[in-house]
Order: sequence, then structure tokens, then C-alpha cells
Amino acid sequence: MAMMPSANATKSLTCHRPIWSEVADRFSDPRECLASFLALEAAEVLDGAKPANLVAVANRRRNCGQNLYDLWKKWGGAVLAGSGLAARELVDRGDSVLLLLYSPSALEGLLRKPNAAAVLKRAGYADFTAPESALNELASRFSGGEFPHEIGVFLGYPLKDVAGFMGWVHIPFTCQGPWKIYGDPRESLRLAETFRCCRKRMAERLNCCASPFECLGEGARLQVAFS
Repeated sequence: MAMMPSANATKSLTCHRPIWSEVADRFSDPRECLASFLALEAAEVLDGAKPANLVAVANRRRNCGQNLYDLWKKWGGAVLAGSGLAARELVDRGDSVLLLLYSPSALEGLLRKPNAAAVLKRAGYADFTAPESALNELASRFSGGEFPHEIGVFLGYPLKDVAGFMGWVHIPFTCQGPWKIYGDPRESLRLAETFRCCRKRMAERLNCCASPFECLGEGARLQVAFS
């Protein structure tokens, strides 16, 4: 019998998830606007809870008057400088760009883990030991038009959930969180709650900081959890 999540754990998945528009009005300067967006969207990575986050940046004007796609193209590299984060554009369709925001050291540590390497090897990655090679392969799959579900490895999701979603192991689907959870849900739900708390804390910091660069700069002091 599949183990079901507790009522408290399930409730935590439905709690309010802070969104960027709730803090965007605090920052009228374009570079601060972009910094606040990146800080919130990479909150779990900046806290050392995840190696990477997948972020879609739409090419449209927001209610605050800013177009984050344009801001990213103009200032993305400069805004991330000194943050401890790196970014990889996985695919740019013109109407949006899909970014992988990641900690280079955390991602490198993750790829050294035998279980993670085994999943990527089965997914057809010829060279996954070097982050740049693995990211090149990941980006090539996005450009091919299909969604590479093994990206869950890069995002730090439990490998049982990645393998279960891809149909590689025969374990039952248990519940829907930020990702589909298979088998014993307890560790997956604990991680999901950790990720939610990281984002909540970042939203609180952005609401009271003098500059979002203070929040984004915390990535330079990452405590890497995946090395």
C-alpha cells in the first residue's frame, strides 16, 4: 500500500506561494527590478536548498511597466555578477526565454553523485561529469522541441520521483506537490516545504531591504548542500 501524506504535509503544499508582482512595485529602477525578480525566482538556490531553478521570462510588459525579458537581455549578466549564481539560456523563442539559474558549485557536486549520474546516463547523456557538457546536452534537447523530463535531476528533485515520472521504476504515484511524487512521500514533501519556506523568506527580505542586490548577493555566501 502506498503511504499517503499527512494532513499537515498536504496542507503545506496549498499555502500561499509568494509571487514577484507582490514586491515589484518597491523597485522602480530597471536593474533593481530585475534583481528582485531573479532573487525571488532563485530563492531556493540562494539558500543552498537546490542546485538550480527553471525560470521562464516572458517578453511582455508587466503591470509595473517593465519588460523582464528586455531587462534580462540588457543587464542579466551584470545583475548576477557577485551573486554566486550562473545562468544558462536553455531556449529563447522570442516571446519568452527559459533560464536555468544555478549554483555552479552545487551543480558540479550534484553531478558527481553516482545516483544522479546513473539517471543522466540512462537518459542518454554522453558526458555528464562536467556541468558545461551536461548543460549543453540539456539545452540541445529543449531546442529539439521536446521537454526533457530528466531536468528534475538538475533541479534537485528526489531521484525516485524523476524516475517514477519517466516510467523507469514501478512505484505508485502518491500525490501532487510542486512536482509529481512517487512512493513514500515524506522526504519529497519535506523538500517541497523547505523550498516553499526559502521563497517565503526571500519575499520577506525583499519587502524590507533597501536594495534587492542585498538579497541577491547572499548567493555569494552559499552553503552548498550538494557537494
